Amino acid sequence: MDAITLVEVSARHADLAYLIGKLDEELLQLYPSDEIFGVDVDDPEIEEAIFVIAYHNGIPVGCGGIRPIDQESTELKRFYVDPSRRNHGIAGRLLVYLEQRAQQFNFSSIKLETGPQQFEALQFYRKHGYCEIERFGPYTDCPSSLCFAKGL
Repeated sequence: MDAITLVEVSARHADLAYLIGKLDEELLQLYPSDEIFGVDVDDPEIEEAIFVIAYHNGIPVGCGGIRPIDQESTELKRFYVDPSRRNHGIAGRLLVYLEQRAQQFNFSSIKLETGPQQFEALQFYRKHGYCEIERFGPYTDCPSSLCFAKGL
């Protein structure tokens, strides 16, 4: 595979919106819409989040972000790689990048939410050292939410 470039972008970046749209389409095939937790780009706290896009030959093929939960932990949000580009190491590069950025801000852990129908995601997170935890925050009462965390 040719070079992958990672670029930090704002929450309102057009390529990020495009990739999140693709992620939402995929999730809507698996879960009811009220069980999909997006990112509100109009929330003033969105400025605290960091988003990154993976480009392959100038084409946006993956994305992810982290947003603070509290002083100690951050949350992995809107993590996605286009299905045609999966299994090429892009997700791993995105994850390592975001984990390093979280460490730069002195977070001691990253938490995330995914669902039981996302088999590839579950395997990926476990492979990268994430362990299942109790549901947290907005996911506490969502039956299709599985939550994971990793110490940094």
